[in-house]
Formats: sequence, C-alpha cells, structure tokens
Amino acid sequence: MQPNCAALRRRILDRALAVASITMLTAVVLIPFGTGPAFPQNVVVLDVDVKEVAKGYRASKLSGSNVENAAGERIGSISDLIVDRDKVLFATLQVGGFLGLGTHLVAIPYNALEINADGSKIVLAQGSKERLQKMPEFKYQQQ
Repeated sequence: MQPNCAALRRRILDRALAVASITMLTAVVLIPFGTGPAFPQNVVVLDVDVKEVAKGYRASKLSGSNVENAAGERIGSISDLIVDRDKVLFATLQVGGFLGLGTHLVAIPYNALEINADGSKIVLAQGSKERLQKMPEFKYQQQ
C-alpha cells in the first residue's frame, strides 16, 4: 500500500503545480506589466496667430548684434539668448575686451532691451561699458 500513497501524493502535487502554472501564465498574459490606474492627460494646444509670431525676432538673427546705450555708444553685443527653467528669457552680452580678447559675458533680462521694428538697433537704455564690466561674469554650466 505504501507505493500507492506515494503515487497518489505525486499526482496531487503534479496537479497542484499544473493549476499554479496555468494561473501564473494567465496572469502574465492577461495583465500587462507596468499598468496602473489610467489618468486623463490634459494636452493644451493653443491657436497661434502665425502672422504675429512672424513679426518677432529670430534668436539666430539677434545673436552677434551690437547693443548700444541711450547715448548711442556701443556697449557690447548679444552673445546668446537663454530661457531659464521658469521660462524667463535672458540675453547674454559680450562686453569689454578688444577684438574678442579679454571679453566676458553678462546676463541681463531680455525685456531690458529695446529693439526697433526690424531688429537692426538694440538699446540697453541704462547701460554703460563700465557698468556692464562690473557685473558678475556669466558662465555656462557644464552639462
């Protein structure tokens, strides 16, 4: 009688393993990995008046442009435009030096610049070479 008990136990164990395997396979097939509750996504698409946008200034065209003060003196040139993480726009100006030597960059709020309609004249009304050269030097973060 002993062999029949062992065989019976073996059959029960095999069936239990088969049921467990089928259950696990069903779960893997029917429940995709990484699912969680579905959240609605709000995607905002704005209608943009492209004619108004086209009246703006291209960053690539402003870069390298001379910047003057209210007296018409050249006080620097635009090196780059930067949008910070809070979406505030800044202009970096290259100031000082001679023929590109001894210059340094300073960052100023973009809205401090007055730009004429065609972008050919850029004025920092309260700017002066001396004042800009005393400002802290702007350095790009290494990324």
